[in-house]
Amino acid sequence: MAFKYFPHTEQDINDMLARVGAKSLDDLYADVPEEIRFKGDYDLPEAMSEIEIRKFFDGLCRNDKQLTCFAGAGVYDHYTPSIIPYIVERSEFLTSYTPYQAEISQGTLHYIFEYQTMMARLTGMDISNASMYDGTTATAEAVMMAAAAAKKADTVLVSETVDPKTVDVIKTYAHFQGIGIEIIKQDNGATDNNGIKDRLGKGGVAGVVVQQPNRYGIIEDYDGLADACHGNKALFIINSVAADLALLKTPGEWGADIAVGDGQSLGLPISFGGPYVGYLCCTEKLMRKMPGRIVGQTSDNRGNRAFVLTLQAREQHIRRQKATSNICSNESLMALYATIYMSVMGKQGLKEAARLSYAGAHYLCDKLIATGRFRLSYDRPFFNEFCVKYDGDVDELRKRLEAEGILGGVKTGDDEIMFAVTERRTKEEIDKLVELSK
Repeated sequence: MAFKYFPHTEQDINDMLARVGAKSLDDLYADVPEEIRFKGDYDLPEAMSEIEIRKFFDGLCRNDKQLTCFAGAGVYDHYTPSIIPYIVERSEFLTSYTPYQAEISQGTLHYIFEYQTMMARLTGMDISNASMYDGTTATAEAVMMAAAAAKKADTVLVSETVDPKTVDVIKTYAHFQGIGIEIIKQDNGATDNNGIKDRLGKGGVAGVVVQQPNRYGIIEDYDGLADACHGNKALFIINSVAADLALLKTPGEWGADIAVGDGQSLGLPISFGGPYVGYLCCTEKLMRKMPGRIVGQTSDNRGNRAFVLTLQAREQHIRRQKATSNICSNESLMALYATIYMSVMGKQGLKEAARLSYAGAHYLCDKLIATGRFRLSYDRPFFNEFCVKYDGDVDELRKRLEAEGILGGVKTGDDEIMFAVTERRTKEEIDKLVELSK
């Protein structure tokens, strides 16, 4: 069958079939059992013109219900400066392809370099790669790095206060790599640091994974944990929400070996769940064990500033058995988005957004508790997200809020709900949620 957008002529197709020893295109599927081959007509709609397509999708959009978001649990409704989509679409930046040829990829290499620089500064680490699929897979890759760096240890400890979605991905990766995962129980909503130290003392531990803020929004104290890890030859891994590091103590300041997390909070729209971008930063001595790629700065033969792929760990670039990465080009597009966001916001803008999120969350928490129907699940410091116990039906409460245009938090238990606040939430929106919750 001829398709006007396919460049191959009948002769081209016959030549290729002859080369592989096949008589027809159907021969290419000879290994597929006859009984499972689809033999009917594809149920495809008729072709549409551009204006018809636009009207079709406009109709779909009109069915969407826009809610004021007070939900978080790893994805946050942060403000996206309007200039970002326009810069993203500039021709020197926007590409779906890996920048193999430096001479024609300077725009792509440049923003990757800037992304690495910004993420290293944000996390307080030496090195950043560019980049990972999301925060969960970045954390799983860090676990694999820890196991690879250890000589004999094959177990990684994970705090129970790490997001369950992340833990599930860690377990999947670890299962196929022969890495043992042990969950360290929480202590009133926070990591049991003494439990981790006791387990480290028994030996065989390659790494420790914690989260800051943790799955309940709590700001944890990791004082002394890095020393305990290093004293037992284990790597210390901290998963953080990227935007929160504008105010919180960085993984580097905590003494972490690897900093990981999701970059969605750096201006990436919620977008029905993605795509997002994961970050992975580490100490310089672990640089050659990290997945992804690293762009470096150099000079061309005229002395001009230029950028090149310095380290590449993909299986296309090095021997497959030594490859540490399967990261694809699309993640650079998300990294570009985050890079422009950090550039536009600047250091002070990032801090201001974090302060507003923190203040809004604490205002909401105080107002909810004042109603007499809520109480904090954990009496611990939190950032922009917190869990409360509700004396009524949580499902009914969330339905009531949704009916009034509010996405009212994430249900975390039969009588428990977790609310998140970002700089986008106004006092009027918060007061409305409180009034509806009485």
